[in-house]
Amino acid sequence: MPTPQRFPTASNAFRELMAIRAAAPLPADEVSISGADPFFRTPFRIGEVSASVLAARGVAANDLWRLRTGRRQKLSIDARAAAATSLSGGEETLLRADDGQYRPIPVSAAVKHMVSLTQPWATADGGWVLPHTNLPHLEERVLDVLDCNSSVEGMKAGVARWGADALEDALAAARACGGKVRTPEEWLAHPHGAYLASRPVVEITKLADGAPEPLPEGDAPMAGLRVLDLTRILAGPTAGLSLAEHGADVLMVTAPHLPQVPAFVRDTSHGKRSTFLDFTSPAEAAQLRALVRDADVFIDGYRPGRLAAHGFGAEDLMKLRPGLVHVSVNCFGSGGPFADRAGWDQVAQAVTGICHTQGEAMGRGRPELTPVFMCDFITGFLGAFGAMLALARRAREGGSYRVQVSLCQSAMLLQREGLVSDFADAAGRLAPAEFEALAVHVDGTCYGDLKTLGPVLRMSETPCRWSRPTPRLGGDQPEWMAREAASQPLLQAR
Repeated sequence: MPTPQRFPTASNAFRELMAIRAAAPLPADEVSISGADPFFRTPFRIGEVSASVLAARGVAANDLWRLRTGRRQKLSIDARAAAATSLSGGEETLLRADDGQYRPIPVSAAVKHMVSLTQPWATADGGWVLPHTNLPHLEERVLDVLDCNSSVEGMKAGVARWGADALEDALAAARACGGKVRTPEEWLAHPHGAYLASRPVVEITKLADGAPEPLPEGDAPMAGLRVLDLTRILAGPTAGLSLAEHGADVLMVTAPHLPQVPAFVRDTSHGKRSTFLDFTSPAEAAQLRALVRDADVFIDGYRPGRLAAHGFGAEDLMKLRPGLVHVSVNCFGSGGPFADRAGWDQVAQAVTGICHTQGEAMGRGRPELTPVFMCDFITGFLGAFGAMLALARRAREGGSYRVQVSLCQSAMLLQREGLVSDFADAAGRLAPAEFEALAVHVDGTCYGDLKTLGPVLRMSETPCRWSRPTPRLGGDQPEWMAREAASQPLLQAR
């Protein structure tokens, strides 16, 4: 049995997040972190950092609980379970077949094709660039820049005609996604890396004053609080999922024409509701504004400036709803020369040095991606951590707040924790008994009957749980639930 790690000897990442919390010291026995890396075949401490961030998220939820009840509760998290949260898209989600047995869901051909193209490729000047092809319109932009076809051979040849810096800039100019592979030292010396290194990993800014807003009644830290989730594909949806686990009424807002990755939608939508509203339509934009007026948190996962161009920037929203907490989830963070660029987990891994270090550790003579999208999940947990800290401040002193988290900042947090060795034989998944202890059954969804990894953070008084079955995209009306109904538990581990 691993020896629990208590707060006084917790990780650097946990201490860094507690400094951002900037509140009274925790009781010595409040947080227990057990387990250790390696979990995946990587030198990065994915499990330990994920556990530290989840524990910090639990502390922020506990702060809200104390405001409600005057009590604090005990928190515990295991690093192996925390690492497994990065397994999305089927590896820790099972589907019940006709014979009643649960089996892994095969990875789609589209995702396999995307993964084959979204890799570091050698450039003409001896560098490496990772183009990103996660969605059809972004793949088309990449192929137009490279003047190649959608194949591994075409991508390799297209990148090989460019210098690394020139291609990175050309992809950005075409509003495509991609990044030059840098060493960690090169990233920190780059103006953008230096900017991010000067900023906290979670930035919380009070944008306007206002009267304090006491928390509504409820039996969970986020009970009675309303969250608009305008995000897609892992990091932003994970922030919304995290708040749902603590009792929030989370309403996902997307539109039928927007591309999605179905497996990622399935695995990050538990406990939420989902509605279709196209904010480019005047009538539907008006419906979205009506929802904003009664919201507490708004999560923006769009390309920087996209929502603001349609009247849904942070300042616009706070005029509609003074006291709003606006959470921005993006790749490159709050400022710096790359601030207007879009990106994904793999791009963050490339530019910040993770691909370089992973490639060196694997010894295959080229940069490589880690086995999982850990920047996405860590960023989502950080977004929820920041949102709950801001809500606690709103309850104490009032005001409207901006919370900013990014994939690159998460990648830098991960690297600051240092490396492990002897990871070559790591299994990269939970043992069957470990998975069963954490599994949640979600029956009757539009995907079928699921058995999936449930919430892994343990809280002694308010267990993390999903209050609603996994929704069908667009299956709910664009309206809020009654506050008392939103917090009633329907699903728990069994």
